[in-house]
Amino acid sequence: MPLDGSKLPTLHGDRLCLRWIEERDADALFEVFADPQVTRYWSSPAWTERAEAARLIADIRACFARGDLLQWGIARLDDDRLVGTCTLAQLDPTHGRAELGFALGSSHWGRGYATEALTRLLAFAFEELELHRIEADVDPRNAKSVALLERLGFRREGYLRERWHVNGEICDSLFLGLLRSEWTATR
Repeated sequence: MPLDGSKLPTLHGDRLCLRWIEERDADALFEVFADPQVTRYWSSPAWTERAEAARLIADIRACFARGDLLQWGIARLDDDRLVGTCTLAQLDPTHGRAELGFALGSSHWGRGYATEALTRLLAFAFEELELHRIEADVDPRNAKSVALLERLGFRREGYLRERWHVNGEICDSLFLGLLRSEWTATR
C-alpha cells in the first residue's frame, strides 16, 4: 500500500479533499455524528457528548497504526471545514478487499459531496491500493445511500435479516459489492 505510515495521503477532488482527521476537527465530527438524521441508519446511536469525537479520533489513529482502517475527513476546499467522513475498513491485503463506510452532515446533503468523495476514495482504493473488491453493508431502508452506491457501480449481493440491534430496533442489512474490473470498465 502506498502509505507512509504516519498519516493518510490527502486526496483532492473538485470541491472537496479527503484528509487526515485532526484534533481540531472534533467539533465538526461531533456535529456530524450527533445528528440523528445522519445516524438514523448507522450501526450506533447519535452521539450525545463531545468526548465521543475525541475517542473516535483516537480510535482512527490506533486502527490506522494497525493497518486495518483508513478513515478520512471530508473537507470543503474553500474553508477546510470537515463535513463528513469516508472509510475503508476491515482492510484485507491478502484478498485485496475492504469495507466502505461514509457519513455526511445533513446540512450538506443534496450537493453531490458524497458522490465526489466516494468517487475519489474508490479511485484511490482500486488504482493506488490495488484492492480487488470493495463491499458496503447498508440498512436497506437507507434508499439514498443505496442509490448512491448503485450509481457508483455497486451491485446488490445479499440481504441479511435482523442483523443489527440499534437504539432498541432490529435492522436488516443489504450487502453490495464493487469489483476493480467493474470500476475500471466504467471509467
